[in-house]
Amino acid sequence: MKKTLFKITGVICIGLGVAGIPIPVLPTTPFLLLAAYFFCKSDPRLYKWLLNNKLLGKYIENYTVKKKIPIKEKIYTLTLLWAGISFSAFAFNTPIAIKLLLLGIAIGVSAHVLSFRS
Repeated sequence: MKKTLFKITGVICIGLGVAGIPIPVLPTTPFLLLAAYFFCKSDPRLYKWLLNNKLLGKYIENYTVKKKIPIKEKIYTLTLLWAGISFSAFAFNTPIAIKLLLLGIAIGVSAHVLSFRS
């Protein structure tokens, strides 16, 4: 039962990860990492398929093995991050505490993305 639940959850994570490739506010890599985890625990065949997949495997390999994010993806990620945070903070009547929280999140995510080599 647990393995079946993990497989289903892994497939859902792959769907969300694939959807995140063209949709800027949906992260791709975290969902693919979750899928890899769930497949690793439930079905080694699916885990191997995910890691060797031409499109999806590179996200996992870049993050876990190579510890790098291509410069083009860094620029894309940071641009969309700051545009989304800025819009959320200033387009609405947002309390100052929420604006500060959003700023802190943006700084934290930016530092994490920039900590990877290109």
